[in-house]
Amino acid sequence: MIGKLSGIIDSFATGHLILDVQGVGYLVHASQRTLGRIGQKGEPASLLIETAVREDAITLYGFADAAEQSWFKLLTSVQGVGAKAGLAILSALTPEKISLAIAAQDKAMLTQADGVGPKLATRILTELKDKAVNMSDTLSLNPSPSRERESALAQGEGGINQDAVSALINLGYARADAYSAVIRAKDSLGSGANDNLQDLIRLALKELSA
Repeated sequence: MIGKLSGIIDSFATGHLILDVQGVGYLVHASQRTLGRIGQKGEPASLLIETAVREDAITLYGFADAAEQSWFKLLTSVQGVGAKAGLAILSALTPEKISLAIAAQDKAMLTQADGVGPKLATRILTELKDKAVNMSDTLSLNPSPSRERESALAQGEGGINQDAVSALINLGYARADAYSAVIRAKDSLGSGANDNLQDLIRLALKELSA
Protein backbone atom coordinates (compact mmCIF):
# COMPACT_ATOMS: atom_id res chain seq x y z
CA MET A 1 0.00 0.00 0.00
CA ILE A 2 1.11 3.56 -0.69
CA GLY A 3 1.25 5.69 2.46
CA LYS A 4 2.86 8.87 1.14
CA LEU A 5 3.85 10.40 -2.19
CA SER A 6 6.35 13.19 -2.79
CA GLY A 7 6.95 14.69 -6.21
CA ILE A 8 6.19 17.57 -8.54
CA ILE A 9 2.66 18.80 -9.22
CA ASP A 10 1.99 18.05 -12.88
CA SER A 11 -1.58 19.32 -13.19
CA PHE A 12 -4.85 19.95 -11.42
CA ALA A 13 -8.42 19.00 -12.34
CA THR A 14 -11.73 19.04 -10.50
CA GLY A 15 -11.30 16.94 -7.39
CA HIS A 16 -7.85 15.60 -8.15
CA LEU A 17 -4.31 16.29 -9.26
CA ILE A 18 -1.52 14.41 -11.01
CA LEU A 19 1.67 14.16 -8.98
CA ASP A 20 4.83 13.35 -10.94
CA VAL A 21 7.00 11.06 -8.82
CA GLN A 22 10.28 10.40 -10.65
CA GLY A 23 8.57 10.32 -14.02
CA VAL A 24 5.47 8.39 -12.96
CA GLY A 25 2.25 10.39 -12.82
CA TYR A 26 -0.06 9.41 -9.96
CA LEU A 27 -3.68 10.55 -10.13
CA VAL A 28 -4.62 11.50 -6.56
CA HIS A 29 -8.12 12.48 -5.47
CA ALA A 30 -8.23 15.18 -2.80
CA SER A 31 -10.46 17.71 -1.08
CA GLN A 32 -10.59 21.30 -2.29
CA ARG A 33 -8.91 22.22 0.98
CA THR A 34 -5.88 20.06 0.20
CA LEU A 35 -5.79 21.08 -3.47
CA GLY A 36 -5.74 24.73 -2.41
CA ARG A 37 -2.93 24.26 0.08
CA ILE A 38 -0.29 22.05 -1.48
CA GLY A 39 1.13 24.46 -4.04
CA GLN A 40 1.06 25.34 -7.73
CA LYS A 41 1.75 23.42 -10.91
CA GLY A 42 5.46 22.66 -11.19
CA GLU A 43 6.11 22.94 -7.46
CA PRO A 44 7.19 20.09 -5.15
CA ALA A 45 4.50 18.59 -2.93
CA SER A 46 4.00 15.75 -0.47
CA LEU A 47 0.72 14.04 0.31
CA LEU A 48 -0.35 11.46 2.85
CA ILE A 49 -2.15 8.71 0.93
CA GLU A 50 -5.07 6.37 1.53
CA THR A 51 -5.23 3.57 -1.05
CA ALA A 52 -8.54 1.95 -1.99
CA VAL A 53 -8.21 -1.35 -3.82
CA ARG A 54 -11.14 -2.84 -5.73
CA GLU A 55 -11.35 -5.53 -8.36
CA ASP A 56 -11.55 -2.97 -11.14
CA ALA A 57 -9.46 -0.09 -9.80
CA ILE A 58 -6.82 1.16 -7.40
CA THR A 59 -7.72 4.67 -6.22
CA LEU A 60 -5.49 7.06 -4.32
CA TYR A 61 -6.77 9.72 -1.94
CA GLY A 62 -4.35 12.42 -0.80
CA PHE A 63 -4.25 14.68 2.26
CA ALA A 64 -2.18 17.70 3.19
CA ASP A 65 -2.11 16.78 6.88
CA ALA A 66 -2.77 13.93 9.31
CA ALA A 67 -5.89 15.55 10.78
CA GLU A 68 -7.66 15.58 7.43
CA GLN A 69 -6.58 12.00 6.71
CA SER A 70 -7.87 10.84 10.10
CA TRP A 71 -11.22 12.54 9.55
CA PHE A 72 -11.52 10.99 6.10
CA LYS A 73 -11.08 7.51 7.58
CA LEU A 74 -13.53 8.26 10.38
CA LEU A 75 -16.16 9.77 8.10
CA THR A 76 -15.98 6.91 5.61
CA SER A 77 -16.47 4.41 8.44
CA VAL A 78 -20.09 5.60 8.60
CA GLN A 79 -22.50 3.54 6.53
CA GLY A 80 -23.46 5.47 3.40
CA VAL A 81 -20.46 7.80 3.48
CA GLY A 82 -18.21 6.91 0.59
CA ALA A 83 -14.93 8.50 -0.42
CA LYS A 84 -16.71 11.10 -2.55
CA ALA A 85 -18.90 12.26 0.33
CA GLY A 86 -15.95 12.20 2.73
CA LEU A 87 -13.92 14.48 0.47
CA ALA A 88 -16.96 16.72 -0.06
CA ILE A 89 -17.28 17.22 3.70
CA LEU A 90 -13.57 17.93 4.02
CA SER A 91 -13.88 20.43 1.15
CA ALA A 92 -16.71 22.28 2.88
CA LEU A 93 -15.42 22.18 6.47
CA THR A 94 -12.04 22.13 8.19
CA PRO A 95 -11.35 19.22 10.57
CA GLU A 96 -11.89 21.61 13.47
CA LYS A 97 -15.33 22.61 12.16
CA ILE A 98 -16.29 18.99 11.54
CA SER A 99 -15.39 18.22 15.14
CA LEU A 100 -17.44 21.19 16.33
CA ALA A 101 -20.41 20.23 14.13
CA ILE A 102 -20.46 16.71 15.54
CA ALA A 103 -19.97 17.85 19.13
CA ALA A 104 -22.76 20.42 18.73
CA GLN A 105 -24.91 17.94 16.77
CA ASP A 106 -25.30 20.62 14.10
CA LYS A 107 -26.83 18.92 11.07
CA ALA A 108 -26.95 22.13 9.04
CA MET A 109 -23.17 22.45 9.03
CA LEU A 110 -22.67 19.01 7.50
CA THR A 111 -25.30 19.56 4.83
CA GLN A 112 -23.14 22.37 3.44
CA ALA A 113 -21.15 19.60 1.74
CA ASP A 114 -22.23 18.55 -1.75
CA GLY A 115 -24.22 15.33 -1.70
CA VAL A 116 -24.78 15.27 2.05
CA GLY A 117 -28.47 15.50 2.85
CA PRO A 118 -30.22 15.75 6.22
CA LYS A 119 -30.61 11.97 6.59
CA LEU A 120 -26.93 11.23 5.99
CA ALA A 121 -25.87 14.18 8.16
CA THR A 122 -27.98 12.82 11.03
CA ARG A 123 -26.38 9.40 10.68
CA ILE A 124 -22.88 10.94 10.79
CA LEU A 125 -23.74 12.96 13.90
CA THR A 126 -25.21 9.95 15.66
CA GLU A 127 -22.49 7.42 14.81
CA LEU A 128 -19.51 9.70 15.35
CA LYS A 129 -20.51 11.62 18.47
CA ASP A 130 -18.31 9.64 20.87
CA LYS A 131 -15.60 8.77 18.34
CA ALA A 132 -15.14 12.41 17.33
CA VAL A 133 -14.39 13.48 20.90
CA ASN A 134 -11.84 10.68 21.32
CA MET A 135 -10.14 11.49 18.03
CA SER A 136 -9.95 15.20 18.84
CA ASP A 137 -8.13 14.33 22.06
CA THR A 138 -5.77 12.01 20.16
CA LEU A 139 -4.86 14.65 17.58
CA SER A 140 -4.23 17.25 20.29
CA LEU A 141 -1.22 16.24 22.41
CA ASN A 142 -1.90 19.10 24.84
CA PRO A 143 -5.67 19.60 24.97
CA SER A 144 -6.64 23.20 25.58
CA PRO A 145 -9.33 24.25 28.08
CA SER A 146 -11.62 24.78 25.07
CA ARG A 147 -11.07 21.17 23.99
CA GLU A 148 -11.92 19.97 27.48
CA ARG A 149 -15.08 22.13 27.49
CA GLU A 150 -16.04 20.73 24.08
CA SER A 151 -15.58 17.16 25.31
CA ALA A 152 -17.72 17.81 28.35
CA LEU A 153 -20.53 19.36 26.34
CA ALA A 154 -20.40 16.65 23.70
CA GLN A 155 -20.70 13.95 26.34
CA GLY A 156 -23.85 15.56 27.64
CA GLU A 157 -22.48 17.25 30.74
CA GLY A 158 -24.36 20.30 30.76
CA GLY A 159 -27.22 21.91 32.51
CA ILE A 160 -26.25 25.56 32.38
CA ASN A 161 -24.07 24.98 29.31
CA GLN A 162 -26.88 23.49 27.27
CA ASP A 163 -29.28 26.16 28.55
CA ALA A 164 -26.92 28.85 27.28
CA VAL A 165 -26.60 27.15 23.88
CA SER A 166 -30.39 26.83 23.62
CA ALA A 167 -30.85 30.49 24.51
CA LEU A 168 -28.47 31.59 21.75
CA ILE A 169 -30.17 29.32 19.22
CA ASN A 170 -33.51 30.88 20.17
CA LEU A 171 -31.96 34.27 19.45
CA GLY A 172 -31.29 33.12 15.89
CA TYR A 173 -27.68 31.92 16.03
CA ALA A 174 -26.61 28.68 14.34
CA ARG A 175 -26.15 25.76 16.72
CA ALA A 176 -22.42 25.33 16.05
CA ASP A 177 -21.77 29.08 16.42
CA ALA A 178 -23.69 29.14 19.70
CA TYR A 179 -21.87 26.05 20.93
CA SER A 180 -18.45 27.49 20.09
CA ALA A 181 -19.29 30.82 21.75
CA VAL A 182 -20.36 29.10 24.96
CA ILE A 183 -17.11 27.11 25.04
CA ARG A 184 -15.07 30.32 24.68
CA ALA A 185 -17.22 32.12 27.26
CA LYS A 186 -16.70 29.32 29.78
CA ASP A 187 -12.94 29.56 29.25
CA SER A 188 -13.08 33.29 30.00
CA LEU A 189 -15.25 32.85 33.10
CA GLY A 190 -13.09 30.06 34.50
CA SER A 191 -14.23 28.60 37.80
CA GLY A 192 -17.29 30.86 37.89
CA ALA A 193 -18.68 29.52 34.64
CA ASN A 194 -21.30 27.37 36.33
CA ASP A 195 -22.62 30.03 38.69
CA ASN A 196 -24.73 32.32 36.54
CA LEU A 197 -26.55 31.55 33.32
CA GLN A 198 -27.05 35.21 32.45
CA ASP A 199 -23.32 35.95 32.75
CA LEU A 200 -22.53 32.99 30.51
CA ILE A 201 -25.05 34.11 27.88
CA ARG A 202 -23.88 37.71 28.04
CA LEU A 203 -20.24 36.76 27.49
CA ALA A 204 -21.16 34.27 24.76
CA LEU A 205 -23.05 37.04 22.95
CA LYS A 206 -19.94 39.20 23.23
CA GLU A 207 -17.90 36.36 21.68
CA LEU A 208 -20.38 36.11 18.82
CA SER A 209 -20.20 39.82 18.09
CA ALA A 210 -16.39 39.98 18.21
